[in-house]
Amino acid sequence: MAYWLMKSNPKYFGIADLQRLGTECWDGVRNYRARNFMRDDMRVGDQVIFYHSSARPSGAAGIMSVVRAGYPDPSQFHPEHRHYDPLATEEQPRWYMVDLRFEQAFTEILPLSELKFIPALDDSLLLKKGCEQLTVIPLEPKHWQAIMNTAESLDIL
Repeated sequence: MAYWLMKSNPKYFGIADLQRLGTECWDGVRNYRARNFMRDDMRVGDQVIFYHSSARPSGAAGIMSVVRAGYPDPSQFHPEHRHYDPLATEEQPRWYMVDLRFEQAFTEILPLSELKFIPALDDSLLLKKGCEQLTVIPLEPKHWQAIMNTAESLDIL
């Protein structure tokens, strides 16, 4: 099992939306590095931190799990869709997505301002300069455990 952190603006799709739906596809990713993680590395059963980005506060909002590994994002093929890519074809898709299941919402957001003070995250892509826009981030087991321990110590888990 691997660990991940995936970012979404809660204005468009937040942890409460996933909780309401139960399971949902994570579509619309248009960053090659994030695409490669979803296409090549994410597996059924992997655990994921749902991270609210572009929010006040931004931070970890809950937990989800991968229930379907990477497969072509159909929105890339439809000209009327906002995620349409004219270079993508059914034979050679460019963009992938995964399906995720809601596991647990934190009772409060674990804000980025708090995450920055967790020593175990110092070497994580979450805090690395230049990776701020990366929406799919692999976490090492020590990163996952540090976030879970912090959430538990703050009584939000």
